[in-house]
Amino acid sequence: MGYAGHALDHKLPLLRSEEAMSHECTRLLAFMGYAVGGIQSNVGLEEEFFLIPRDAYARRPDLQQCGRTVLGKFPGRGQEMRDHYMAPLNPNALNCLREIQHECFKMGIPLKTRHREVAPNQYEMALYFGHVTSQIDQNLMVMQLCEEVASKYNLVCLNHEKPFADINGSGKHNKWSLGTKDGVNLLNAAQITKKSGNSEIFPVIMADIIAGIDNHGDLLRASIACPGNDFRLGAMEAPLAIISTYLGDSCTAFLDDFRNGKIAEYKPVATSVDTGCKLFGVLELPSEDRNRTWPFPFCVHRFEFRAVGSLQNVSFVNTVLNSICAEQFKLFADKIEAGAKLSDIATDSLNAHWRFIFNGNGYDPKWKDEAVARGMCCIVSGVEVISKLGDAKNINLFQRLALFQKTS
Repeated sequence: MGYAGHALDHKLPLLRSEEAMSHECTRLLAFMGYAVGGIQSNVGLEEEFFLIPRDAYARRPDLQQCGRTVLGKFPGRGQEMRDHYMAPLNPNALNCLREIQHECFKMGIPLKTRHREVAPNQYEMALYFGHVTSQIDQNLMVMQLCEEVASKYNLVCLNHEKPFADINGSGKHNKWSLGTKDGVNLLNAAQITKKSGNSEIFPVIMADIIAGIDNHGDLLRASIACPGNDFRLGAMEAPLAIISTYLGDSCTAFLDDFRNGKIAEYKPVATSVDTGCKLFGVLELPSEDRNRTWPFPFCVHRFEFRAVGSLQNVSFVNTVLNSICAEQFKLFADKIEAGAKLSDIATDSLNAHWRFIFNGNGYDPKWKDEAVARGMCCIVSGVEVISKLGDAKNINLFQRLALFQKTS
């Protein structure tokens, strides 16, 4: 922080935004008969990266200088066979990942998940789900350890979002939810309803989030605008740059009933798949499948912001999420305080932002035109969208929450 109180780093705005969100959400929950001591943001961060031979890296000045290839011809084989994800780990790479995990455990970083990813030589490691501030710090340390430990195994870790053309790029999936200080997840309908005794809390929180993301789609798009991410978004399993949400049929139907006056507890309908063999029988699947073509799908008790770049420090991403939620929670709480009925407020909000929900295929060529017609944020260029940070509505948002100060 500067001497005049200006936020000069990534962490301070994040902490300020969480305090603002916690204050307004606590206030809103109190109006719904649920008193809590505070709310926090929780995230689980997946980190995708490439491990390539160091001697091959040494022969590529473009990789060394830019983090990605900028010239050359395509390899004889890419990911056409789709067999890299399910194959056993390369022994050298496996030993490298094991040492990364070991070094993390020594520092108290619970890094359990490790596996191949879809592209050749692409891997993923993921932290346990936890409080946003500690998770971001740990993720940054994991990125550094990946680079340092890889060299011991004659490998180079590439964190660039799109190091190689025509194969999958790397993202940092920001799995995000809101929860009370004592561990109640506001996006877990069964848990929050049982704890509070109020089945309206879950749809109200969902209505708030949907409205906030719709109102500030440009700000959320700007939060993921980094040079490498423009190469990745919209291709090879990465979502489009169009900011919208996928809720799944079950949750969408529930919210549709809610906005039409049917207030009930959300009980998602699970789907089943018959394996066709007695050994496994019929498998039950969750109703909210995380649609991989979507930037912000709802997937079983959390949203997954899939459009974040692998090189990013996600502090600003989560600062934006906290901020837009804080604004929306305050709007709802102010209206209740003024005498409005909560169900009417949430219903009006869902009706106003229903266009923001789309459960189809984000890669459908027709979707972009439809999204434009719906009035969604469809800014492909990261350079162009960064200018949106200076829009009056976004400056006013950060000033109202005392996150940043406007100076001449």
